[in-house]
Amino acid sequence: MNKIDTMSVNAIRVLSADAIQKAKSGHPGLPLGAAPMAYELWTRHMNHNPADPQWPNRDRFILSGGHGSMLLYSLLHLFGYGDLKKEDLMNFRQLGSLTPGHPEYRHTVGVEATTGPLGAGMGMAVGMAMAEAHLAAVFNKENYPVVDHYTYVLGGDGCMMEGISSEAFSLAGTLGLGKLIVLYDSNRISIEGSTDIAFTENVQKRMEAFGFQLITVEDGNDLDAIGAAIEEAKADTTRPSFITVKTQIGYGCPAKQGSASAHGEPLGEENVAAMKEFLQWPSKEPFYVPDEVYENFAKIAEEKADVEAAWNVMFAAYCQEYPEMEALWNQYHDEHAAEKFADDADFWAKGEKPEATRALSGKVLNYMKDKLPNLIGGSADLAPSNKTNMSGEGDFSKATPEGRNLHFGVRELAMTAIGNGLMLHGGLRAYVATFFVFSDYVKPMARLSALMQVPLTFVLTHDSIGVGEDGPTHEPIEQLAMLRAMPNFHVFRPCDATETEAAWYSAVTSQRTPTALVLTRQNLTPMAGSSRDALKGAYVIDDCEGTPEVILMASGSEVELAVKAKAELEKEGQKVRVVSMPCMDLFEEQSEEYKESVLPKAVRKRVAIEALSDFGWGRYVGLDGAYVTMKGFGASGPAAVLFEHFGFTVDHVVETVKSL
Repeated sequence: MNKIDTMSVNAIRVLSADAIQKAKSGHPGLPLGAAPMAYELWTRHMNHNPADPQWPNRDRFILSGGHGSMLLYSLLHLFGYGDLKKEDLMNFRQLGSLTPGHPEYRHTVGVEATTGPLGAGMGMAVGMAMAEAHLAAVFNKENYPVVDHYTYVLGGDGCMMEGISSEAFSLAGTLGLGKLIVLYDSNRISIEGSTDIAFTENVQKRMEAFGFQLITVEDGNDLDAIGAAIEEAKADTTRPSFITVKTQIGYGCPAKQGSASAHGEPLGEENVAAMKEFLQWPSKEPFYVPDEVYENFAKIAEEKADVEAAWNVMFAAYCQEYPEMEALWNQYHDEHAAEKFADDADFWAKGEKPEATRALSGKVLNYMKDKLPNLIGGSADLAPSNKTNMSGEGDFSKATPEGRNLHFGVRELAMTAIGNGLMLHGGLRAYVATFFVFSDYVKPMARLSALMQVPLTFVLTHDSIGVGEDGPTHEPIEQLAMLRAMPNFHVFRPCDATETEAAWYSAVTSQRTPTALVLTRQNLTPMAGSSRDALKGAYVIDDCEGTPEVILMASGSEVELAVKAKAELEKEGQKVRVVSMPCMDLFEEQSEEYKESVLPKAVRKRVAIEALSDFGWGRYVGLDGAYVTMKGFGASGPAAVLFEHFGFTVDHVVETVKSL
């Protein structure tokens, strides 16, 4: 390692340690140990341009061990990303700073994904590599590799312990994602101590079984060995690569290196000073970086810009030779492409017969696929049940990466992370699918979708006790409330074809909010009053003359029940309004005037009807209202029998109203 390389690597270490010490909070262990591999990758092997962070053909880098965020912030600062200043490093972990505790997508320029939940970055990296493979198959022509880049992900022992990494890497090996390169920061230390207390498996054999190329670097400070490993990984285009880099956590701090205490707490003023002395750093001043180090990074950044410039020349020639591909490229990268459905009468076709909303959703999906060629997605081994297969579009596989139907296998957690990665990559509009009850497996990565403002679409079928004979293990009860509780997440439970179309339209036109489509297994009757007003989250689907005395509120399969109960109550002279509320989240985004027009505050006799938990309905039901909802888990039996058994009948709704 020459002098400038040594100083540049140590600059990453020093900035990381100083920022964490100033904040009196953070994780110095990973940045100190992994600085050499990150420096070698970013300076000599990774194609990226700090002057254009969104260059489409850049290599992607995801720090799966997001607790080591100062490693990434130091690199971004030294390279000049987004004008990330030294003052930003000084404000590490402070409110409103550009350097939050864990990397946040959309918050800090150069951060490709929000990470922190260990293993999540591994799954998202697999999604990005799948996106690259698919787009390359669609767009590349002879002599024009317009999509040709790598996805690098760095994580440690914790990432490899989490089950999501095994789920994701099993699929990555099956798909032969040769542009995926995993850097495993193997320091054998976790928060509680040596990994021997809970993690003694041979990780390399596991990765070999998944179908990865295995490479090991014995000394994590050896830049030449790390560089050779990366080039060896890039040379194998048929398999993803797993590079084990043996490091020492907290390297450079004599009192802390190799110990668990280096993981998640500041080194301490004396230890920071001792580290700088050990590294022969030229100054004890906090955040000091020699000019020659900045000059080194600036020179490398200029070279990186030249790589993009060459790509731009090639892309211009490509567009000139293949104008139809330029038009397709623009269509793939148009975030507003789906808005064309707003005026498409065929898209908004009314339902003509009773159908399950899962089946209606499948029809909408297959209608959209030709007009949205960048629509891609699939299910966790449930496509025939979820109705998520796009007919005639082929399966994405190692042999056919141009296919648009994804097969995730029974891997709901990794599926969702991969869906996030597909969206984060750019150029694609992704959806994922499973049974609604298994949204429990989906939730952690769906939360990241919402946090990152990534508008991934979730198709969640078999939405209530209507699942029937499969019984309580497969009948969701509390899951609707769980997803509704999540900020920046739209949960859409439609009652018929029109509302299903509205749900899909809302999902594929959303710019910053993920959407869950919660769909039935059983057939639902088309509702005469359903309309595009479903896009407002709630609306009057069946009204009375004048001011109502009672408001019945429902979603999905229970809207028809509410309408039938209204008819019975009207026979007795009661004035009843039925409100369909397919999406509480969207309703809350409407004006106060609109919300008052749908649910007048003066009307206090209200009943919520939903074959799931009542949690969350309180703000609409009020103190004087009542619920026709599930009070416990479901049971095994025919769906019609279960609905009657649990009180989802006209008679019970009428009795509930009369009890108010």
